[in-house]
Amino acid sequence: MKSKFLLLASALVLSVATFAQKDELKTLKKIYGREKISDSDIADYKANLSKAEALVANSTEDDKVYFGFYKAMAPILELNAALANPEKSSNPNLASQYLTVDNLKLLVSNLNATVAFEKKSGKQVYSNDIEVKVNALKPIFVNYAIALANESKLKEAAEVLADMYELDKKDAEKLYYAANYAVNAKEYPLALKYYQELKNVNYTGEGVMLYAINKESQKEESFNTKQERDIYVKGGTHEKPRDEKIPSKRPEIFKNIALILVELGKADEAKLAIQEARKESPEDVSLIITESDLYLKANDMVTYKKLISEALEKNPNNADLVFNLGVISYNNKELVDAEKYYLRTIEIDPKYANAYLNLAILKLDSEKALIDKMNKLGTSPADTKKYEVLKKQREDVYKSAIPYLEKVTEFDADNKEAGKTLLGVYNALEMTDKAKALKEKMKK
Repeated sequence: MKSKFLLLASALVLSVATFAQKDELKTLKKIYGREKISDSDIADYKANLSKAEALVANSTEDDKVYFGFYKAMAPILELNAALANPEKSSNPNLASQYLTVDNLKLLVSNLNATVAFEKKSGKQVYSNDIEVKVNALKPIFVNYAIALANESKLKEAAEVLADMYELDKKDAEKLYYAANYAVNAKEYPLALKYYQELKNVNYTGEGVMLYAINKESQKEESFNTKQERDIYVKGGTHEKPRDEKIPSKRPEIFKNIALILVELGKADEAKLAIQEARKESPEDVSLIITESDLYLKANDMVTYKKLISEALEKNPNNADLVFNLGVISYNNKELVDAEKYYLRTIEIDPKYANAYLNLAILKLDSEKALIDKMNKLGTSPADTKKYEVLKKQREDVYKSAIPYLEKVTEFDADNKEAGKTLLGVYNALEMTDKAKALKEKMKK
């Protein structure tokens, strides 16, 4: 008999707790539904949240879902109450006083859970309200993301915009900008996640920007719709309407996926991603260069040179590409080709300091063989004669390198090694005045 009494008492406690919880949820629903919410309402709302939280863990699914909804909406209710206060609403940083990255994540998960539950149950309580709320909150969230970015909190700004996408999957533009913020924050795994989602949902970002000139200010202004612009143009306040097509961002997305994979050291995945990106943007030379860099790192010089040559066919006046071919040729002991490519680089860009430097190195390389021959000679009259001939050849080598070394010091004054080499050449040729002038220049 005693055990039955204990069981009955336990059930009674549970029943009382459930009723209390139901009362608190009713209070939360009542406060949430008010058109205007006061500071005292907010305090009451928070108190009921605190009471219900301890009880809801053992409750029904719908109680858990709606408690989560009310809890997630608490910062939004506080923000709305603040915005209704003229003294507070003028504060440009108002949103950041009530919103955090964490409570926005809580908001996203609980709003989505509420919509999913109502869709499953067939009972629409807040689904329509959530859609209205999300649209109203978007500008606030965007401003909050911008404020975070202005504080150099780029990762947090990215997460806020990504949360906005999670609330409204039709608004993939927010995820695109989230990916950009993540890249700038060097949060590459996060950026990769966002770009891959954009790729999967086939986001293009294509559209048309609508402009017209304000007659009074003479400045061009943008419009959201053609109808809106037509009203202003017909009203006589604006003129010269024009449309500007927004190109697809899909090639950029594919390219960034490839570049991030390169940055993360995932070479095999990067190669596949670059192939996809090149299909999207067959004329993008930078993608060919990125792909060539992967083969350069893998020491596959044959494929590297093939890709660089392919890039040059599309952009024959790219000094960097021509210079790279010069470096490859030099490393492969193809010195005639190397010189040809370096000279072509200078022809394209007369201030390309590294091309001048490599030409000087190429010229000076022959000095070692001459010195080896000179060191092997004896002191006989015949050897002395040979020595003078080799000495003259060595001087000619120095003289051939001077113009290139001088250009390096002209276009890259901080290149100390080039300066020291040129100074050594001047001294070897007994060019005293030039050596003295260069010393003074290097001191400065």
